[in-house]
Amino acid sequence: MPLTLISPAFPAGGKIPERYTRDGQNVSPPLKWSGVPDGAKSLVLVVQDPDAPSGTFGHWAVFNIPPDASELAEAQDGKPGPSALRQGTNDFGNAYYDGPQPPVGHGVHHYHFRLAALDVPSLSVPGQAGVQSVWKEAQKHALEQTELVGTYAR
Repeated sequence: MPLTLISPAFPAGGKIPERYTRDGQNVSPPLKWSGVPDGAKSLVLVVQDPDAPSGTFGHWAVFNIPPDASELAEAQDGKPGPSALRQGTNDFGNAYYDGPQPPVGHGVHHYHFRLAALDVPSLSVPGQAGVQSVWKEAQKHALEQTELVGTYAR
């Protein structure tokens, strides 16, 4: 079974509810996955917006997720999950989830929630690594990856 990623909060290709944006409560949406390949030693999840005016904008990076995990629950306070998870610094300068906030009138932006199963138990990145750096390092160790795209416009 291939690696798959879904959110109970929005369908693939569908609009991300305002609750999960910086216009709303700015909490991370619930995410669930299945099909983690045998041999995976950890997982990494990033959220990126390639439609940003200045180029791909990183909204979230969570790494060193145990391979037997199957979800990240909605984060009520905007900072996700178990303290054992490491997070990269997003392009807002925060080491936690920051949701969509495209420029007003810029049209629909596509938010790529990317999940990769890795062949290493921990990703070796500096303490304040950015989202793009985390994903770049993850690509060196990816056994399999998948993505879920959600949209948002202001």
